[in-house]
Amino acid sequence: MSRMWLLLAGAAILLAIGCGGGASGEIGSTARATLAAPDGDAMGQVTLTQTATGVLISAELTGLSPGAHGFHIHGVGACAPDFTAAGSHFAPGGEPHGYLAEGGPHAGDLPNIYGSDDGTARADYFTGAVTLDSDADHSLFDEDGSAFIVHADPDDYRDVASAGARIACGVIERS
Repeated sequence: MSRMWLLLAGAAILLAIGCGGGASGEIGSTARATLAAPDGDAMGQVTLTQTATGVLISAELTGLSPGAHGFHIHGVGACAPDFTAAGSHFAPGGEPHGYLAEGGPHAGDLPNIYGSDDGTARADYFTGAVTLDSDADHSLFDEDGSAFIVHADPDDYRDVASAGARIACGVIERS
């Protein structure tokens, strides 16, 4: 009976390792991005928390115009000089942009964030498409890092250029 128990226990461990949901990293590890406008004024914080199956993203922003704004993870951890240094959207698998695009979305796609009448926004998002683990192909901490960008206009979930100008940027750093 003990041999059977050992075999079952071993199989359960292998199954648990193999069914991690595509995310890895230490559960509870965190990262943060401090967002700023092009003039350097603070616009808020984004906190990332690793879970067993992906990353929880919590954003608190200020200084937004009322309404929807594109909100994405970009593929380079740099903002200077004019936020173009953040590069294109984070897409380690090469998928196209947009929830409504065939073959999409890519890992950097997130739902729009909505500014209230007083310019604040608060949102929580969950994604299994990224990880805080440095060794994974979908890591936000690859060789050139990653950044959050807030855009002036809403994302139409199809065209990568639909969200307009980059109005806030923050490099993702371990916390």
